Amino acid sequence: MNTFRSMLYGLGRLLGDVQAVRRGRVGRRIGRRISGKATGRLLGRIFR
Repeated sequence: MNTFRSMLYGLGRLLGDVQAVRRGRVGRRIGRRISGKATGRLLGRIFR
């Protein structure tokens, strides 16, 4: 079940990338993904 869920999340991320390329908003998407990862790491360190 866990592998299926991770596969679905990966597929959603890939489809979001394709849609961003079609609309010409790749830079915006990359920036948001980087900031989201940084925020997640920061919150992970705070709530250990």
